[in-house]
Amino acid sequence: MSRIGNKVIVLPAGISVNVADDNVVSVKGPKGTLTQAVDADIIVEVEGTELKVKRPTEQKRHKALHGLYRSLINNMVIGVNEGYKRELEIIGVGYKATSANNVLELQLGYSHNIFMAIPEEIKVTTTSEKGQNPKVILEGIDKELIGSVAAKIKSLRKVEPYKGKGIRFVGEVVRRKAGKSASKK
Repeated sequence: MSRIGNKVIVLPAGISVNVADDNVVSVKGPKGTLTQAVDADIIVEVEGTELKVKRPTEQKRHKALHGLYRSLINNMVIGVNEGYKRELEIIGVGYKATSANNVLELQLGYSHNIFMAIPEEIKVTTTSEKGQNPKVILEGIDKELIGSVAAKIKSLRKVEPYKGKGIRFVGEVVRRKAGKSASKK
């Protein structure tokens, strides 16, 4: 029994969900519109302010898809209503980040600057206050897209375990290694 799939999605005011004949779910809200193609076996029903996702049988495949599509549709409802935000911080001497026209410029200790084009669906801002680490803030309505862009930015300079330099999510804890012992007598 899928516990996630059986949960009912409550639609907030101002959110409209449309299920097309070819099982394409589109969610429209104040922040925008998102669409998701749903497997033909999974049934999506809208009843007033509630959305239910049902499966036809107890097959393992149907159980897996049941929870998956319920989570994806729930993420779409939250995205068009509230939106998503991901913050990354850049730790290291001389590491900087600037953004202009949805192009992120990063100085990460390499011999060259890295320019990364951010999709139009995502709004990118950078902050660099004195005494604080530079931050990159990604905002948008598509949780999956924000997550993949944040992972790509993070992969440009992975956090190293000895000094902790690199790109990490705000609040992420990195296990540090001790390094060499001071002296051997």
